[in-house]
Amino acid sequence: MLNTQFNTHFNEHLMRIAERWHHQPHAILGLHEFFQESKVIRLWRPNAQKIYLEVFGNTVEAKKIHDTGFFEYIVPHFTTPLDYRIFHQNGLLALDPYAFLPTFGEIDQYLFGKGTHYQLYEKMGGRLTHHQGVDGAKFALWAPNAKSVSVIGDFNYWDGRVNPMRSLGYSGVWELFIPGLKSGDKYKFEILSQQGERIVKSDPYALMSEMRPATASILVDIQQYQWQDSRWLDERRKKNNQSQPISIYEVHLGSWRKRGDDFLNYRELAHELSSYCHKMGFNFIELLPIQEHPLDESWGYQVSGFYAVTSRFGTPLDFKYFVDHLHQNGIGLILDWVPGHFPTDDFSLGRFDGSSLYEHEDPRQGYHPHWHTHIFNFGRHEVSNFLIANALFWFEEMHVDGLRVDAVASMLYLDYGREEGGWIPNKYGGKENLHAIEFLKHLNSIVHQKTPGVLTIAEESTSFTGVTHSIEQGGLGFDLKWNMGWMNDTLHYFQKNPLYRSHHHQDLTFGLIYAFSEKFVLVFSHDEVVHGKQALLSKMPGDVWQQFANLRLLISYMICQPGKKLLFMGGEIGQWNEWNCKREIEWFLLTFPIHHGLQQCVQELNHLYLSQPALWANDFHYDTFQWIDFSDMQNSVISYVRKSNGERLICVHNFTPTYFNEYVLHFGALNQIEEIFNTDHERFGGSGKINHTPEIIRNFHGQAMAVKIQLAPLATMIFRIS
Repeated sequence: MLNTQFNTHFNEHLMRIAERWHHQPHAILGLHEFFQESKVIRLWRPNAQKIYLEVFGNTVEAKKIHDTGFFEYIVPHFTTPLDYRIFHQNGLLALDPYAFLPTFGEIDQYLFGKGTHYQLYEKMGGRLTHHQGVDGAKFALWAPNAKSVSVIGDFNYWDGRVNPMRSLGYSGVWELFIPGLKSGDKYKFEILSQQGERIVKSDPYALMSEMRPATASILVDIQQYQWQDSRWLDERRKKNNQSQPISIYEVHLGSWRKRGDDFLNYRELAHELSSYCHKMGFNFIELLPIQEHPLDESWGYQVSGFYAVTSRFGTPLDFKYFVDHLHQNGIGLILDWVPGHFPTDDFSLGRFDGSSLYEHEDPRQGYHPHWHTHIFNFGRHEVSNFLIANALFWFEEMHVDGLRVDAVASMLYLDYGREEGGWIPNKYGGKENLHAIEFLKHLNSIVHQKTPGVLTIAEESTSFTGVTHSIEQGGLGFDLKWNMGWMNDTLHYFQKNPLYRSHHHQDLTFGLIYAFSEKFVLVFSHDEVVHGKQALLSKMPGDVWQQFANLRLLISYMICQPGKKLLFMGGEIGQWNEWNCKREIEWFLLTFPIHHGLQQCVQELNHLYLSQPALWANDFHYDTFQWIDFSDMQNSVISYVRKSNGERLICVHNFTPTYFNEYVLHFGALNQIEEIFNTDHERFGGSGKINHTPEIIRNFHGQAMAVKIQLAPLATMIFRIS
């Protein structure tokens, strides 16, 4: 009777494995104690008639014990997982996946459940490893609501019956080690939901994916790259919390340069971009998202593979070379990072195990109506851990220098982009997303603790208080924030005919009221040159000469104002057409002198900025800025002083085409004055109204009272004073 019960129970286990809903296949398969000081090897190969093994170097045939494809072979009690190998359908020998201990331990499970496993990127997903003396791949997947999970790939003919994973219990993690897998092997996960649906998903933690439209994850050894940027990283750590010049060139890799219709590789781009930025005076590059994404037209902002660089431009090793080469040439790298939402593609994160796992179940919290994407459930520890470990992955493993966090406003507010009644208030009845706020604080706290010197930058379009204030002071802890208000006011002003700019003078001066309330980056980004908004040059009013003069004035105005700087590619050469992600920017324009002159102007402006601490040192403090005259509305002229550690620059901006032979600045705190930059210089395409010898006006006692200058039309003039 007892033997009959055992056989019934044993057969039930076999059938559960065969029907793909067993949560502990290792309890049946693999190497197990048997009887009379022996062990049994139990194997599973669906529908096979025979299986051969190599045991202690001898080829043997296993005994079939069930018609569905289960086999056994009895071995001595001293047999270990390394003493036998299995012949597979392709004729290759491999060790038994079901004879090895878990690769995701109890501490891993505990930290993951708490949301504090900061090296999660080393533990989750498919990773090549050396486990119990054997090379292979370990797989760990979070799918707490799944009935079963299998690894599928080329190595098992994408058959979800062959390699079922084991559940690690309360953590919701499923695990399997498969010996013998190597770099380049493709894989996915097949999940059986509680509703009986079979779902095939790419690895959320994959380090590499197939080129779109294919979506398989790919095993890759990213540890084999030998970094050469230790000096850069040492300097980065020393710069922690220190003021530094930041001039950012924002780039979409797929359309900066192309080879016909083909993309350049990360390694090619490394050389071309570093050379160009070094020449142009940009000391940081910011890339539109290069994490894997299925749709080119999303520009990378609908991410399906948060840990994988897109295969459009090469491999993770190619990307490491890209970062390394930039660092060796003195250029930092910032990545756009999108933790606010993710696409609804079937192979991606949405309803990952048949339930709303990474997103909220209620669409009023879990679905973004404008972008048609899912919203992360920031209140779930495992989800916040996925994202925070992802940020640390880019900093620690890939050596990037900053993350610009996309669409922070959409994360902070529960009613963002929603109609009345289309959102759920927080527990206090407010519209703030308390879980997202806590996530951002946690993110910034850990990032700055573990990787001092890196930058976190918020694209935040509202007046939310304290985005760049310290967490101890109640802030979110970001290093920098995009100044969207300044950008909108400035472009609104510049698009006005100069005849009417005097009526909009407040657009220029209002920004200084709040300029030091946060640590700002002044931006003319990709968002301003798409969707009918026109390219920067095309926004400018007037004839062609005035359009170029206005654009030189616009960029120089940004350089002179307090805050760090960002310019999207194409703006520096005067591209006429809106940016198109499918075409490279219009480099041919540089054959025309006026476009080349604009590029020369931007180049010299950037190098001037980098060389003048008055324009960047302590530029988040109000005492580095002093108005000379902000009230000359009639002439649409403003003037002010930028200063740092005894160095002072006067910046004058004339926003009309009117030329003044003698314009007086009522500023007497100087002994000498010298013009060091003028956007109206002829080499830039200007009219050449240069101040060779500005006149200091003195009183009877010889004290300086004012300065008389030539006021060039639609121009910025910068003077060094002492």
